[in-house]
Amino acid sequence: MKVLVTGAFGNVGTYAVHELLERWATVRCLDIPSPLSKKKARAFTDKVEIIWGDIRDPAIVTRAVDGMEAIVHLAFIIPPKSEQRSEWAETINVGGTWNLLQAGLASRKKPRIVFSSSIAIYGRTQHLAPPRRADEELHPYEAYAYHKITCEQMLHACGLPWVILRFGAVPPIEFGELDPLMFDVRMDDRMEYLAPMDAGAAVAAAAVLPGLEGRTLMVAGGPSCQVTGRQFMQRSFEALGIGMLPESAFSQTPFHCDFMDTEESERLLHYQHHSFEETLELQRKTLGWKRILVPVVRPFIRRKLLAMSPYYVQHARRKGRRTGHVTLAPGSDTTR
Repeated sequence: MKVLVTGAFGNVGTYAVHELLERWATVRCLDIPSPLSKKKARAFTDKVEIIWGDIRDPAIVTRAVDGMEAIVHLAFIIPPKSEQRSEWAETINVGGTWNLLQAGLASRKKPRIVFSSSIAIYGRTQHLAPPRRADEELHPYEAYAYHKITCEQMLHACGLPWVILRFGAVPPIEFGELDPLMFDVRMDDRMEYLAPMDAGAAVAAAAVLPGLEGRTLMVAGGPSCQVTGRQFMQRSFEALGIGMLPESAFSQTPFHCDFMDTEESERLLHYQHHSFEETLELQRKTLGWKRILVPVVRPFIRRKLLAMSPYYVQHARRKGRRTGHVTLAPGSDTTR
């Protein structure tokens, strides 16, 4: 089977490409030629076809879609960039998806579209009884979520076969790719983790398995990956040897995360391979020999992480105005 993966060298994309190759698919990759993308692409030398280009360019997209039987669409601008530059993000998120659909309609193959949607479209749901289900009412509050909903609506209307996967939280395994979005998760929030390699397995299965057209599936890690924001942050930072950050670094407002009903998606796609504990062990392993340096550089890493948190910066400034001294405190900070 011939499959195009957009955003092929992102957090989920590399795992999706690997899983598709394991399923004997012929894979074509579309991504922008950033230094990180090119570095990740080296792992697939001579195994895939790579087209470097912008999904906003209809000619590039038409070339990428030509001859494909399925498209795994992962290329999307996520928060915080989608909120900081929402109009620009819309040209990629919505405009890029439109280009894919138009190219798919013009193609002889009429490819199946596997679209990666998000739990963000449900909005803040911590006041509701879990889990979240595919047939619930949607209450988006971010540009990112509105972009996802718009793309879902476009899929429903386009006339191509499609599968929509609404993902839970899919943070990267690698420490170097930590995202400031993590600070938006409130400590008491319910969240359901999904290892990026399991997300890759899910999209690969959705691309190649028969009989899935027209389904909207909730995709997350299952009961073994259901945690609170506090449990997730504390265990993750401990696994990396950094230690839990002060709670003042995290939002006090509920975030767009929750437990999810994944019974149907697991039955159909068989992707839930890693528990939260197993993923933590993988996080430790990604550090490799660098683990011996963590005790030495820990204060500097903590300072850098705290500087990424808008909540901690605001807290430090408020505290500084009261005391006459502002600091972004290194590893010994115990402020709550």
